[in-house]
Amino acid sequence: MGTKVVLAYSGGLDTSVILKWLLNKGYEVICFMANVGQQEDFDKAREKALKLGASKVFLEDLREEFVTDYIFQALKANALYEGRYLLGTSLARPVIAKHQVRIAKQEGALYVAHGATGKGNDQVRFELTYAALGPLLKVISPWKDSEFLGQFKGRTDMLKYAEEQGIPVSATVKKPYSEDENLMHISHEAGILEDPARAATEDIYSRTNSPRIAPDEETLIDIEFKDGLPTAVVNRGDGKRVTGNLAMFLYLNDLGRINGIGRMDMVENRFVGIKSRGIYESPGATILWAAHRDIEGIAMDKEVMHLKLTLEPKFSEYLYNGFWFAPEMDFLMAAFNQSQEAIDGTVTLSLYKGNVLAIARTSPTSLYNQELGSMDVEGGFDQTDSRGFIRLNAIRLKAHNVILDKKHIGLFHVIQPDVE
Repeated sequence: MGTKVVLAYSGGLDTSVILKWLLNKGYEVICFMANVGQQEDFDKAREKALKLGASKVFLEDLREEFVTDYIFQALKANALYEGRYLLGTSLARPVIAKHQVRIAKQEGALYVAHGATGKGNDQVRFELTYAALGPLLKVISPWKDSEFLGQFKGRTDMLKYAEEQGIPVSATVKKPYSEDENLMHISHEAGILEDPARAATEDIYSRTNSPRIAPDEETLIDIEFKDGLPTAVVNRGDGKRVTGNLAMFLYLNDLGRINGIGRMDMVENRFVGIKSRGIYESPGATILWAAHRDIEGIAMDKEVMHLKLTLEPKFSEYLYNGFWFAPEMDFLMAAFNQSQEAIDGTVTLSLYKGNVLAIARTSPTSLYNQELGSMDVEGGFDQTDSRGFIRLNAIRLKAHNVILDKKHIGLFHVIQPDVE
């Protein structure tokens, strides 16, 4: 056998062609399939890879790890790329690549390979994880290989190669756009969606009901938190209580799907500098993010929260760009982990026709003082103290006004009324 390479394999046309292409170049190919919650016939894909010539196929269920160590860590940071995207694909790539590196080391492989294109973000996410966790591994990235690009100029060439090489091709008609799916979300992009002026039709969405046909009554749920992480989801309608990280997330996905929650249609900035239109469905994550932000409101110190708000966009950017296993992320994660101590309590949410509304919250570590904040009860707050508080904050404003007054030759000078 030739030099070993571990290929991130999905069973689709692209990675099946890459598998055969690598075999024909003399490599021994070990396929790695990660179950991160995508709808896939894993047994069929494994059988296909072995028939095509893979020496081994590793299939691992990473859903629990994906939720606990990646999705929930991003939850602590309220991660949103460019204030909108919940980063479902961005979070899945490092967990897949991490285990791909582990298998490469375990099997004594010198190479790792992936099928991400040279225009997108995933190539960066895979390869930066390889660099961080397996710096001695060499990377084969066919969509950046001149020989591969010369041979495959489009889908027609790949289908022709598949026929020549005896690669089974799905009989279903390919959708005129690209999708990526995992436990957290499904994304739709490219193809007919590349025109940002073209509204997505309802048939594109597959994870969520249209808000138009969602139930005409709200679903009320409680999400319980301990140290900033969910510990239980309770449906107030039927009394169902769900615990366990994976089970809770799956249940929230189901509630979000039913109620048409979690759709996002946006134009984003890829790391490589290209603008891209993406349509995302993240039902469970949308609900969970709303609840987490709300529980922080009652249980987190003001200055900690305001500092954290300045760091969250940076965390999201690093995550989107593929730097999950980078020292700057270690720094931010440590800060966010510290911030979540004593973020405990329960948030009540109303789910209704695409909307998630936090309508009540309680916390044993609450910093909210009802008497102190009341407009009707004095509650130990001496309102006359506010006079000095305002004077102190006004000092620099008055000084600034004097400077402006001198600079603009009396522009800000107050004219006194004539007194007779």
